[in-house]
Amino acid sequence: MAALRPRDTRANGALALLAELPLGESYRTTQLRYTYRMHFIDECTMTVKAGDGGNGISAFRREKHVEFGGPSGGDGGRGGNVTFVADPGLGTLQDVAHLRNIRAERGAHGKGKDKYGRSGEDKILRMPLGTIVFDAETGEKITELTRVGQEEVIARGGEGGLGNKHFTTPTDRAPKKFTTGRPGAQLELRLELKVMADIGLLGFPNVGKSTFIRSVSRARPRVADYPFTTLEPHLGVVTLGDERSGLASSFVVADIPGLIAGASKGAGLGARFLRHVERTRGLLHLITLTDDPDRDPVTDYEQLRFELAEFKEDLTHRPELVALSQADRPEVVEAYPDLKQRFAKLGVELRLVSAVSRDGLPTLVADLAALVGDRSTAEPEPESSTRPPDSD
Repeated sequence: MAALRPRDTRANGALALLAELPLGESYRTTQLRYTYRMHFIDECTMTVKAGDGGNGISAFRREKHVEFGGPSGGDGGRGGNVTFVADPGLGTLQDVAHLRNIRAERGAHGKGKDKYGRSGEDKILRMPLGTIVFDAETGEKITELTRVGQEEVIARGGEGGLGNKHFTTPTDRAPKKFTTGRPGAQLELRLELKVMADIGLLGFPNVGKSTFIRSVSRARPRVADYPFTTLEPHLGVVTLGDERSGLASSFVVADIPGLIAGASKGAGLGARFLRHVERTRGLLHLITLTDDPDRDPVTDYEQLRFELAEFKEDLTHRPELVALSQADRPEVVEAYPDLKQRFAKLGVELRLVSAVSRDGLPTLVADLAALVGDRSTAEPEPESSTRPPDSD
Protein backbone atom coordinates (compact mmCIF):
# COMPACT_ATOMS: atom_id res chain seq x y z
CA MET A 1 0.00 0.00 0.00
CA ALA A 2 1.42 3.36 -1.04
CA ALA A 3 1.31 6.31 1.35
CA LEU A 4 0.16 9.80 0.44
CA ARG A 5 1.90 12.94 1.67
CA PRO A 6 0.30 14.53 4.79
CA ARG A 7 -0.74 17.63 2.86
CA ASP A 8 -2.90 15.48 0.56
CA THR A 9 -5.39 14.48 3.23
CA ARG A 10 -8.18 16.62 1.81
CA ALA A 11 -10.57 14.89 -0.59
CA ASN A 12 -9.81 17.09 -3.58
CA GLY A 13 -6.06 16.80 -3.20
CA ALA A 14 -6.13 13.05 -2.62
CA LEU A 15 -8.35 12.30 -5.60
CA ALA A 16 -6.29 14.53 -7.87
CA LEU A 17 -3.19 12.61 -6.85
CA LEU A 18 -4.94 9.24 -7.25
CA ALA A 19 -5.65 10.08 -10.90
CA GLU A 20 -1.90 9.85 -11.52
CA LEU A 21 -1.37 6.58 -9.63
CA PRO A 22 -1.72 2.96 -10.92
CA LEU A 23 -5.13 1.33 -11.02
CA GLY A 24 -6.29 -1.40 -8.68
CA GLU A 25 -4.34 -0.33 -5.57
CA SER A 26 -5.44 1.10 -2.23
CA TYR A 27 -4.00 4.33 -0.88
CA ARG A 28 -4.27 5.59 2.71
CA THR A 29 -4.15 9.14 4.01
CA THR A 30 -3.91 10.17 7.65
CA GLN A 31 -7.65 10.91 7.76
CA LEU A 32 -9.28 9.23 4.75
CA ARG A 33 -8.99 5.97 2.85
CA TYR A 34 -9.66 5.57 -0.86
CA THR A 35 -9.73 2.49 -3.06
CA TYR A 36 -9.10 3.39 -6.69
CA ARG A 37 -10.60 0.63 -8.82
CA MET A 38 -11.72 0.60 -12.42
CA HIS A 39 -14.92 -1.43 -12.69
CA PHE A 40 -15.39 -0.62 -16.38
CA ILE A 41 -13.32 -3.32 -18.09
CA ASP A 42 -12.74 -2.66 -21.79
CA GLU A 43 -9.69 -4.89 -22.42
CA CYS A 44 -8.79 -8.44 -21.50
CA THR A 45 -6.93 -11.48 -22.82
CA MET A 46 -7.84 -15.15 -22.92
CA THR A 47 -6.89 -18.47 -24.49
CA VAL A 48 -9.56 -20.34 -26.45
CA LYS A 49 -9.31 -23.99 -27.48
CA ALA A 50 -11.85 -25.63 -29.74
CA GLY A 51 -12.64 -29.28 -29.17
CA ASP A 52 -10.55 -31.98 -30.80
CA GLY A 53 -12.25 -34.36 -33.17
CA GLY A 54 -12.96 -37.87 -31.93
CA ASN A 55 -11.01 -40.81 -33.37
CA GLY A 56 -12.43 -43.27 -35.85
CA ILE A 57 -11.99 -46.93 -34.96
CA SER A 58 -11.25 -50.24 -36.61
CA ALA A 59 -13.99 -52.79 -35.95
CA PHE A 60 -15.67 -55.75 -37.68
CA ARG A 61 -19.09 -57.27 -37.47
CA ARG A 62 -18.93 -60.60 -35.66
CA GLU A 63 -22.55 -61.63 -35.37
CA LYS A 64 -23.84 -65.15 -35.48
CA HIS A 65 -25.39 -66.16 -38.80
CA VAL A 66 -24.20 -62.94 -40.49
CA GLU A 67 -22.04 -63.94 -43.42
CA PHE A 68 -19.35 -61.56 -44.68
CA GLY A 69 -19.92 -59.05 -41.85
CA GLY A 70 -17.14 -56.78 -42.97
CA PRO A 71 -15.71 -53.61 -41.38
CA SER A 72 -18.01 -51.60 -39.12
CA GLY A 73 -15.83 -48.97 -37.47
CA GLY A 74 -17.68 -45.70 -36.91
CA ASP A 75 -16.37 -42.16 -37.37
CA GLY A 76 -15.36 -39.87 -34.54
CA GLY A 77 -17.49 -36.84 -33.67
CA ARG A 78 -16.62 -33.26 -34.57
CA GLY A 79 -15.08 -31.11 -31.85
CA GLY A 80 -17.08 -28.21 -30.46
CA ASN A 81 -16.54 -24.64 -31.68
CA VAL A 82 -15.83 -21.58 -29.53
CA THR A 83 -18.44 -18.99 -30.48
CA PHE A 84 -18.94 -15.37 -29.39
CA VAL A 85 -22.45 -13.86 -29.40
CA ALA A 86 -23.20 -10.11 -29.18
CA ASP A 87 -25.43 -9.44 -26.18
CA PRO A 88 -26.94 -5.93 -25.82
CA GLY A 89 -27.49 -6.60 -22.12
CA LEU A 90 -23.77 -6.46 -21.38
CA GLY A 91 -21.96 -3.15 -21.02
CA THR A 92 -18.38 -4.21 -20.24
CA LEU A 93 -16.05 -7.19 -20.51
CA GLN A 94 -16.26 -7.75 -16.75
CA ASP A 95 -18.17 -11.02 -17.12
CA VAL A 96 -15.44 -12.63 -19.23
CA ALA A 97 -12.28 -10.86 -18.01
CA HIS A 98 -11.67 -13.54 -15.36
CA LEU A 99 -11.98 -16.39 -17.88
CA ARG A 100 -8.42 -17.17 -18.87
CA ASN A 101 -8.85 -20.54 -20.58
CA ILE A 102 -11.93 -21.39 -22.63
CA ARG A 103 -12.28 -24.94 -23.90
CA ALA A 104 -15.01 -26.48 -26.02
CA GLU A 105 -15.92 -30.15 -25.66
CA ARG A 106 -14.06 -32.69 -27.76
CA GLY A 107 -15.89 -35.09 -30.06
CA ALA A 108 -16.58 -38.65 -28.91
CA HIS A 109 -14.71 -41.56 -30.48
CA GLY A 110 -16.43 -43.80 -32.99
CA LYS A 111 -17.68 -47.25 -31.99
CA GLY A 112 -18.31 -50.58 -33.60
CA LYS A 113 -21.50 -51.53 -35.42
CA ASP A 114 -21.25 -48.39 -37.55
CA LYS A 115 -21.83 -46.11 -34.56
CA TYR A 116 -20.60 -42.56 -35.00
CA GLY A 117 -19.19 -40.54 -32.09
CA ARG A 118 -21.21 -37.66 -30.69
CA SER A 119 -20.14 -34.16 -31.72
CA GLY A 120 -18.66 -32.00 -28.98
CA GLU A 121 -20.82 -29.24 -27.50
CA ASP A 122 -20.01 -25.72 -28.65
CA LYS A 123 -18.73 -23.24 -26.07
CA ILE A 124 -20.77 -20.03 -26.40
CA LEU A 125 -19.63 -16.80 -24.73
CA ARG A 126 -21.75 -13.65 -24.64
CA MET A 127 -19.92 -10.42 -25.36
CA PRO A 128 -21.02 -6.76 -25.22
CA LEU A 129 -21.80 -4.95 -28.44
CA GLY A 130 -18.71 -3.25 -29.78
CA THR A 131 -16.26 -6.02 -28.85
CA ILE A 132 -13.31 -6.39 -31.20
CA VAL A 133 -11.42 -9.69 -31.19
CA PHE A 134 -7.71 -9.71 -32.02
CA ASP A 135 -5.16 -12.49 -32.35
CA ALA A 136 -2.85 -11.57 -29.46
CA GLU A 137 0.21 -13.10 -31.17
CA THR A 138 -0.11 -11.50 -34.60
CA GLY A 139 -2.25 -8.46 -33.78
CA GLU A 140 -4.62 -9.38 -36.62
CA LYS A 141 -8.29 -8.55 -36.15
CA ILE A 142 -10.41 -11.70 -36.24
CA THR A 143 -13.88 -10.21 -35.99
CA GLU A 144 -16.00 -7.39 -34.60
CA LEU A 145 -19.38 -7.70 -32.87
CA THR A 146 -21.56 -4.79 -33.96
CA ARG A 147 -25.07 -6.29 -34.38
CA VAL A 148 -27.46 -7.57 -31.73
CA GLY A 149 -27.39 -11.36 -31.69
CA GLN A 150 -24.41 -11.56 -34.06
CA GLU A 151 -22.65 -14.93 -33.77
CA GLU A 152 -19.03 -15.44 -34.75
CA VAL A 153 -17.10 -18.71 -34.65
CA ILE A 154 -13.75 -17.77 -33.15
CA ALA A 155 -12.11 -21.22 -33.11
CA ARG A 156 -13.41 -24.18 -35.09
CA GLY A 157 -13.51 -27.67 -33.69
CA GLY A 158 -11.48 -30.46 -35.29
CA GLU A 159 -13.05 -32.89 -37.73
CA GLY A 160 -13.67 -36.42 -36.49
CA GLY A 161 -11.53 -39.30 -37.67
CA LEU A 162 -12.76 -41.96 -40.13
CA GLY A 163 -13.61 -45.54 -39.23
CA ASN A 164 -12.18 -48.48 -41.13
CA LYS A 165 -15.34 -48.99 -43.17
CA HIS A 166 -14.29 -46.00 -45.32
CA PHE A 167 -11.16 -47.78 -46.51
CA THR A 168 -12.72 -50.87 -48.08
CA THR A 169 -11.43 -51.52 -51.61
CA PRO A 170 -11.96 -54.36 -54.12
CA THR A 171 -8.60 -55.75 -53.11
CA ASP A 172 -8.91 -55.15 -49.37
CA ARG A 173 -12.29 -56.22 -48.05
CA ALA A 174 -11.23 -56.17 -44.39
CA PRO A 175 -9.15 -53.02 -43.86
CA LYS A 176 -7.83 -52.23 -40.41
CA LYS A 177 -6.96 -48.65 -41.27
CA PHE A 178 -8.64 -45.75 -39.48
CA THR A 179 -7.77 -42.10 -38.81
CA THR A 180 -7.59 -40.02 -35.67
CA GLY A 181 -9.52 -36.82 -35.16
CA ARG A 182 -7.97 -33.45 -35.95
CA PRO A 183 -7.11 -31.09 -33.12
CA GLY A 184 -9.30 -28.06 -32.59
CA ALA A 185 -7.93 -24.58 -33.20
CA GLN A 186 -6.24 -22.82 -30.29
CA LEU A 187 -5.77 -19.05 -30.10
CA GLU A 188 -4.45 -16.41 -27.77
CA LEU A 189 -6.98 -13.57 -27.93
CA ARG A 190 -7.03 -9.93 -26.97
CA LEU A 191 -10.49 -8.41 -26.58
CA GLU A 192 -11.09 -4.70 -26.88
CA LEU A 193 -14.40 -2.94 -26.29
CA LYS A 194 -15.56 0.23 -27.99
CA VAL A 195 -18.93 1.28 -26.64
CA MET A 196 -21.79 1.56 -29.13
CA ALA A 197 -23.34 5.03 -28.78
CA ASP A 198 -24.88 7.62 -31.08
CA ILE A 199 -23.53 10.71 -29.32
CA GLY A 200 -20.19 11.11 -27.57
CA LEU A 201 -20.26 13.58 -24.69
CA LEU A 202 -16.91 15.38 -24.41
CA GLY A 203 -15.52 18.01 -22.08
CA PHE A 204 -12.90 18.81 -19.50
CA PRO A 205 -13.45 17.64 -15.91
CA ASN A 206 -16.26 19.38 -13.98
CA VAL A 207 -18.08 20.94 -16.94
CA GLY A 208 -21.29 19.08 -16.05
CA LYS A 209 -21.22 16.02 -18.31
CA SER A 210 -22.49 13.61 -15.66
CA THR A 211 -25.21 16.04 -14.56
CA PHE A 212 -26.26 16.40 -18.19
CA ILE A 213 -26.59 12.67 -18.81
CA ARG A 214 -28.50 12.23 -15.54
CA SER A 215 -30.95 14.93 -16.66
CA VAL A 216 -31.69 13.51 -20.10
CA SER A 217 -31.62 9.76 -19.33
CA ARG A 218 -31.91 7.22 -16.54
CA ALA A 219 -28.15 6.77 -16.28
CA ARG A 220 -26.84 7.63 -12.84
CA PRO A 221 -23.14 8.47 -12.98
CA ARG A 222 -21.55 9.90 -9.87
CA VAL A 223 -21.74 13.69 -9.48
CA ALA A 224 -19.43 15.71 -7.20
CA ASP A 225 -17.57 19.03 -7.13
CA TYR A 226 -14.05 17.70 -7.66
CA PRO A 227 -12.19 16.60 -10.81
CA PHE A 228 -12.25 13.04 -12.19
CA THR A 229 -15.56 12.15 -10.53
CA THR A 230 -16.34 10.02 -13.58
CA LEU A 231 -13.74 7.28 -13.93
CA GLU A 232 -15.52 5.15 -16.52
CA PRO A 233 -17.84 5.70 -19.51
CA HIS A 234 -21.58 5.76 -18.84
CA LEU A 235 -24.27 5.09 -21.42
CA GLY A 236 -27.64 6.81 -21.23
CA VAL A 237 -30.67 6.21 -23.45
CA VAL A 238 -32.45 9.46 -24.31
CA THR A 239 -36.12 8.99 -25.27
CA LEU A 240 -38.24 11.56 -27.11
CA GLY A 241 -42.01 11.22 -27.23
CA ASP A 242 -44.41 8.92 -25.40
CA GLU A 243 -43.06 5.37 -25.17
CA ARG A 244 -46.56 4.00 -24.55
CA SER A 245 -47.79 5.30 -27.90
CA GLY A 246 -45.14 3.38 -29.78
CA LEU A 247 -44.10 6.57 -31.59
CA ALA A 248 -41.16 7.46 -29.33
CA SER A 249 -37.63 7.65 -30.70
CA SER A 250 -34.41 7.26 -28.77
CA PHE A 251 -30.65 7.54 -29.05
CA VAL A 252 -27.69 6.60 -26.85
CA VAL A 253 -25.30 9.11 -25.28
CA ALA A 254 -21.87 8.04 -23.98
CA ASP A 255 -20.41 10.09 -21.13
CA ILE A 256 -16.67 9.92 -21.78
CA PRO A 257 -14.49 10.57 -18.69
CA GLY A 258 -13.03 14.06 -18.54
CA LEU A 259 -10.27 14.74 -21.01
CA ILE A 260 -7.26 16.90 -20.23
CA ALA A 261 -4.47 18.41 -22.29
CA GLY A 262 -2.22 15.62 -23.55
CA ALA A 263 -4.91 12.92 -23.26
CA SER A 264 -4.10 11.61 -26.75
CA LYS A 265 -0.51 11.01 -25.55
CA GLY A 266 -1.57 9.14 -22.42
CA ALA A 267 -2.11 11.93 -19.88
CA GLY A 268 -4.90 11.62 -17.32
CA LEU A 269 -7.87 9.31 -17.75
CA GLY A 270 -8.86 10.30 -21.26
CA ALA A 271 -6.33 8.28 -23.27
CA ARG A 272 -7.87 4.96 -22.35
CA PHE A 273 -11.37 6.07 -23.30
CA LEU A 274 -10.79 8.17 -26.40
CA ARG A 275 -11.31 5.08 -28.54
CA HIS A 276 -14.92 4.90 -27.33
CA VAL A 277 -15.60 8.05 -29.34
CA GLU A 278 -14.75 6.24 -32.59
CA ARG A 279 -18.16 4.57 -32.97
CA THR A 280 -20.25 7.64 -32.23
CA ARG A 281 -22.29 9.27 -34.98
CA GLY A 282 -21.86 12.76 -33.54
CA LEU A 283 -20.24 14.69 -30.69
CA LEU A 284 -21.49 17.10 -28.04
CA HIS A 285 -18.84 19.40 -26.57
CA LEU A 286 -19.68 20.82 -23.16
CA ILE A 287 -17.71 23.84 -21.97
CA THR A 288 -18.17 26.27 -19.11
CA LEU A 289 -16.47 28.99 -17.08
CA THR A 290 -13.93 27.90 -14.46
CA ASP A 291 -11.98 29.55 -11.64
CA ASP A 292 -8.72 28.73 -13.39
CA PRO A 293 -7.38 31.99 -14.91
CA ASP A 294 -5.38 30.01 -17.48
CA ARG A 295 -8.49 28.40 -18.95
CA ASP A 296 -11.02 29.83 -21.38
CA PRO A 297 -14.08 28.16 -22.97
CA VAL A 298 -12.84 28.83 -26.51
CA THR A 299 -9.38 27.52 -25.66
CA ASP A 300 -10.93 24.45 -24.01
CA TYR A 301 -12.94 23.71 -27.15
CA GLU A 302 -9.89 24.06 -29.38
CA GLN A 303 -7.87 21.84 -27.04
CA LEU A 304 -10.55 19.13 -27.16
CA ARG A 305 -10.52 19.16 -30.96
CA PHE A 306 -6.74 19.03 -30.95
CA GLU A 307 -6.76 15.92 -28.74
CA LEU A 308 -9.32 14.27 -31.04
CA ALA A 309 -7.19 15.05 -34.10
CA GLU A 310 -4.06 13.70 -32.42
CA PHE A 311 -5.86 10.48 -31.53
CA LYS A 312 -7.63 10.00 -34.87
CA GLU A 313 -7.91 12.67 -37.53
CA ASP A 314 -11.34 11.78 -38.87
CA LEU A 315 -12.95 12.30 -35.43
CA THR A 316 -12.72 16.05 -36.05
CA HIS A 317 -14.94 15.61 -39.12
CA ARG A 318 -17.85 14.14 -37.14
CA PRO A 319 -20.94 16.35 -36.83
CA GLU A 320 -20.84 18.19 -33.53
CA LEU A 321 -22.77 20.53 -31.28
CA VAL A 322 -21.21 22.87 -28.72
CA ALA A 323 -22.98 24.00 -25.56
CA LEU A 324 -22.05 26.31 -22.72
CA SER A 325 -23.20 24.40 -19.62
CA GLN A 326 -24.13 25.43 -16.08
CA ALA A 327 -26.43 28.25 -17.22
CA ASP A 328 -27.90 28.25 -13.70
CA ARG A 329 -24.80 30.25 -12.67
CA PRO A 330 -25.22 34.05 -13.18
CA GLU A 331 -21.62 34.56 -14.35
CA VAL A 332 -22.12 31.97 -17.09
CA VAL A 333 -25.25 33.73 -18.37
CA GLU A 334 -23.42 37.07 -18.36
CA ALA A 335 -20.50 35.67 -20.34
CA TYR A 336 -22.68 33.90 -22.93
CA PRO A 337 -23.25 36.80 -25.44
CA ASP A 338 -19.53 37.51 -25.78
CA LEU A 339 -18.64 33.82 -26.02
CA LYS A 340 -21.36 33.26 -28.64
CA GLN A 341 -19.77 35.92 -30.84
CA ARG A 342 -16.28 34.43 -30.39
CA PHE A 343 -17.52 30.97 -31.35
CA ALA A 344 -19.40 32.42 -34.32
CA LYS A 345 -16.07 33.62 -35.70
CA LEU A 346 -14.98 29.95 -35.61
CA GLY A 347 -18.11 28.96 -37.52
CA VAL A 348 -19.62 27.32 -34.43
CA GLU A 349 -23.07 27.97 -33.01
CA LEU A 350 -22.82 28.07 -29.21
CA ARG A 351 -25.85 26.94 -27.20
CA LEU A 352 -26.62 27.81 -23.59
CA VAL A 353 -27.95 25.01 -21.36
CA SER A 354 -28.40 24.07 -17.74
CA ALA A 355 -28.88 20.47 -16.73
CA VAL A 356 -30.04 21.64 -13.29
CA SER A 357 -32.71 24.18 -14.27
CA ARG A 358 -33.22 22.46 -17.67
CA ASP A 359 -32.97 25.80 -19.49
CA GLY A 360 -32.21 25.14 -23.15
CA LEU A 361 -32.15 21.38 -22.56
CA PRO A 362 -35.22 20.33 -24.62
CA THR A 363 -33.96 22.26 -27.65
CA LEU A 364 -30.47 20.76 -27.37
CA VAL A 365 -31.86 17.22 -27.04
CA ALA A 366 -34.06 17.78 -30.10
CA ASP A 367 -31.02 18.97 -32.07
CA LEU A 368 -29.06 15.90 -31.01
CA ALA A 369 -31.95 13.67 -32.10
CA ALA A 370 -31.98 15.39 -35.49
CA LEU A 371 -28.25 14.85 -35.83
CA VAL A 372 -28.60 11.16 -35.00
CA GLY A 373 -31.59 10.81 -37.31
CA ASP A 374 -29.60 12.10 -40.28
CA ARG A 375 -28.42 8.93 -41.98
CA SER A 376 -25.71 10.87 -43.77
CA THR A 377 -23.90 11.15 -40.45
CA ALA A 378 -23.90 7.42 -39.83
CA GLU A 379 -20.86 5.94 -38.17
CA PRO A 380 -18.13 4.48 -40.39
CA GLU A 381 -18.54 0.85 -41.33
CA PRO A 382 -16.34 -1.49 -39.29
CA GLU A 383 -13.34 -2.93 -41.06
CA SER A 384 -13.99 -6.28 -42.65
CA SER A 385 -13.21 -9.15 -40.33
CA THR A 386 -11.00 -12.03 -41.25
CA ARG A 387 -12.19 -15.60 -41.46
CA PRO A 388 -11.84 -17.50 -38.17
CA PRO A 389 -8.99 -20.02 -38.23
CA ASP A 390 -9.82 -23.59 -39.07
CA SER A 391 -8.54 -26.49 -37.06
CA ASP A 392 -5.20 -27.94 -38.00
